[in-house]
Amino acid sequence: MDPQWDDSLPIYRQLRDRVVAMILEGLLKEGDPLPSVRSVAADFRLNPLTVLKGYQQLVDEQLVEKRRGLGMFVSSGARKALMKDERQRFLEEEWPKVYATIQRLGLSQEELQRAGAAAPAAWPAPMAGPAPPGEKDDSSY
Repeated sequence: MDPQWDDSLPIYRQLRDRVVAMILEGLLKEGDPLPSVRSVAADFRLNPLTVLKGYQQLVDEQLVEKRRGLGMFVSSGARKALMKDERQRFLEEEWPKVYATIQRLGLSQEELQRAGAAAPAAWPAPMAGPAPPGEKDDSSY
């Protein structure tokens, strides 16, 4: 985790968001333990109550489960639930802004596909699937 904190959000929320990102990226898998509250607090010079509050949000969202005497672990189905929620959030909140920018700049589908093809290797591969009726199936973006 990056030790830099943004002043625009509470630290416990940023900590929660970083754990969510780690789950989405596969760095933390179902059943994996989260780093202990004490170690995170010490590593990032945070109040343990701040770390606990961030972790508690994950428990409240059923993304993490507490195991008495053992710590906190990524819940079964956490990644799937996050993917569903994050995709919906993207489509409702981010995509309209991205689409408006594409329209404002007059970018064509071909330009976007070329830019996607030239993207770094870390860029996720597009989801393969049949093309909608009437469209050419070009899953090689």
